[in-house]
Amino acid sequence: MIWYILIIGILLPQSLAHPGFFTSIGQMTDLIHTEKDLVTSLKDYIKAEEDKLEQIKKWAEKLDRLTSTATKDPEGFVGHPVNAFKLMKRLNTEWSELENLVLKDMSDGKSEEIPEVGVQDQPGQHSNSLTLQKNENLAGSLYFLFIGVKHKSFLTAEDCFELGKVAYTEADYYHTELWMEQALRQLDEGEISTIDKVSVLDYLSYAVYQQGDLDKALLLTKKLLELDPEHQRANGNLKYFEYIMAKEKDVNKSASDDQSDQKTTPKKKGVAVDYLPERQKYEMLCRGEGIKMTPRRQKKLFCRYHDGNRNPKFILAPAKQEDEWDKPRIIRFHDIISDAEIEIVKDLAKPRLSRATVHDPETGKLTTAQYRVSKSAWLSGYENPVVSRINMRIQDLTGLDVSTAEELQVANYGVGGQYEPHFDFARKDEPDAFKELGTGNRIATWLFYMSDVSAGGATVFPEVGASVWPKKGTAVFWYNLFASGEGDYSTRHAACPVLVGNKWVSNKWLHERGQEFRRPCTLSELE
Repeated sequence: MIWYILIIGILLPQSLAHPGFFTSIGQMTDLIHTEKDLVTSLKDYIKAEEDKLEQIKKWAEKLDRLTSTATKDPEGFVGHPVNAFKLMKRLNTEWSELENLVLKDMSDGKSEEIPEVGVQDQPGQHSNSLTLQKNENLAGSLYFLFIGVKHKSFLTAEDCFELGKVAYTEADYYHTELWMEQALRQLDEGEISTIDKVSVLDYLSYAVYQQGDLDKALLLTKKLLELDPEHQRANGNLKYFEYIMAKEKDVNKSASDDQSDQKTTPKKKGVAVDYLPERQKYEMLCRGEGIKMTPRRQKKLFCRYHDGNRNPKFILAPAKQEDEWDKPRIIRFHDIISDAEIEIVKDLAKPRLSRATVHDPETGKLTTAQYRVSKSAWLSGYENPVVSRINMRIQDLTGLDVSTAEELQVANYGVGGQYEPHFDFARKDEPDAFKELGTGNRIATWLFYMSDVSAGGATVFPEVGASVWPKKGTAVFWYNLFASGEGDYSTRHAACPVLVGNKWVSNKWLHERGQEFRRPCTLSELE
């Protein structure tokens, strides 16, 4: 608009300042053509503004439909990992792109489409997405989608490409390959996208090479060059891959006449040393592929009514107990916390939720850790009668003194929320873990499940192959220490990533102090 004003501002004074124009028909006709050009330019400007407004209207209509659906069940909507991923991406990138379009000067007559995918990364959300992917064995497909989920949503080729790039930047070439292959598959199926096959193949070929598959890397690079023969990096990679393969053939040929056709496998790259020795078993349990008990062991598990050792509160209405596992003994209590109590506990905790912490074994202090992704809050018994009542219920049913226990911890796990395998008790090499509390080691754990989870979120024990799945209103209990005070290493456990839904739990860690006569010590270390 400024451009048009400047032109008119220049031409009009000239026509008024030079009366000679009015006496020359030839010059007057030139002004007519000039005015015609101005009208054409003005129409182009109007058309460009109308196109821009139409794009903004379409964007607004799409977001209006999406938010209308989301606000009907906010927790359920963002409980689906794809919805959560796309929400973060819209807020982090696409809204800023829309703002740029709204503020764009359209006087050049050019219009830009609103990009469907942002160009910036969202590290936290992407990392959680990768966490989900690593724990759900759905290779070659969209890792987050589950049949029967209430809010069905799909990842586009751009989404897969973006997640592949995040895996690439983290040197996670295995998952880079999976995501890029999925993006390529969707493009091959004809999906309209802002990304092209060349970009996908560029990442994919190098990720495959980093994992040691030179043949496949070479094949993908040649496929890339068929689409873009002038691609500089691909041409360089092609020469390098061919050189490496030729060199390996020469080495193999000279090594032995009997093994002249044998090709050595290049050392795989991009596979970091895992700090979790039981990861494979842990992820298997999280997928529901638990170890089944033998019939002989299983027949020793029972369901029963428990009166808390003749506790008056439970004589007429005993608690329902179920044996989940034998060694370590894991007991589930059914219908042990009401919906009303759950809502009160959640309401008390929500304003205080902050990133969950763990005990640093070296300092004995609380600190955040990447292997625990959730938010938590601590509730004291004196704050609300419901919390006090819950604490006493734990004491009555376990027979342990809760006066030396830690406060009730409430935790909320969103999409990708997890707590990798860990011990609740302090080992011998961590003598100062609970020194500040002055109540000894954590003798036992009580865990309330305050929500159902659509997919994922199990509590698993990799050492023994046990999986305990969340069920609202129930609680599980186990001893972390033997009666001798020695730690039970079979209680190493984990909270599996939440794949779909929203997980609420609350737990009580009971300590040794005060249990001297409630759970007397034994002479045997493993009793």
